Amino acid sequence: DPGEAKLLRKLAEHPELGLGKIAFYAMGEGFTWETQDRERDIAHAQAAWEKGRELFTSGEFQLVLLDEINVALKLGYLSPDEVLAGLAEKPERVHLILTGRGAPAALIDRADLVTEMTLVKHPFRDQGIKAQIGIEF
Repeated sequence: DPGEAKLLRKLAEHPELGLGKIAFYAMGEGFTWETQDRERDIAHAQAAWEKGRELFTSGEFQLVLLDEINVALKLGYLSPDEVLAGLAEKPERVHLILTGRGAPAALIDRADLVTEMTLVKHPFRDQGIKAQIGIEF
């Protein structure tokens, strides 16, 4: 039950905010760059992609965010060609956000907006501080 899900549930309790329908799906098993079972991680990434594709092609949502999908692409858990083919199915009125470092060039070329964040310092990498609730998850 990630922190993002808790926040979105709270926001959904306030229709006066005008956020409309909110759905949150936590897929996979968390941090996978130091995998213990690559095949299982690939299966989870594939299931998450299929769910995301279902959501952004359904017409039910104006905005779909696929968090860290670029990491799954960079690690070879998903095929860039498969993702690009799925993006071609996106209705024009749907906004789709793909996050994570290491987006493939073909995806960057296809995107309308690309923002690059440069890591300067990270508590996990540089100081050995474990992932924190409300920060990393």
